Amino acid sequence: MDFSERFSAFTVLIANINRSIRRIKSEEMAEFNLKSPHVSCLYYLRRLGAMSAKELGDICGEDKAALSRSLDHLEREGYIECSSSARKRYKTPLALTECGAEVADRLVRKIDGAISLAGEGMDEEEREVFYRCLSLVNDNLERLCTKYDK
Repeated sequence: MDFSERFSAFTVLIANINRSIRRIKSEEMAEFNLKSPHVSCLYYLRRLGAMSAKELGDICGEDKAALSRSLDHLEREGYIECSSSARKRYKTPLALTECGAEVADRLVRKIDGAISLAGEGMDEEEREVFYRCLSLVNDNLERLCTKYDK
């Protein structure tokens, strides 16, 4: 495969995967009045327990403004609660409510099923190589992007 074919395959496949993930999140969350950005918040709060918005942002990879909007929505809808009434709560722990935990449990099952389906046809060794390579590509592209931050 030459560079042109690799570029096309890489960009098209990544775009298609991203589009599929967003569509799956949107479709699966519609019954809860949730959108794609809310999924990661609920997922990680369920898997890892209470944490601050800063910690959640670091794990989810969401920018601070988008995360703040997501958390505001989740709190307004009764899925999460904050242990502080302070105006600036970026470092205050957030936790799932009982309702949030129920939704997150359903969400975790759906995500686990989707991840299993997405990895069908790969054995454990291939899966490990795939994620190692995907992580390497991510790190390399992030390193390349740092030149645009100046």
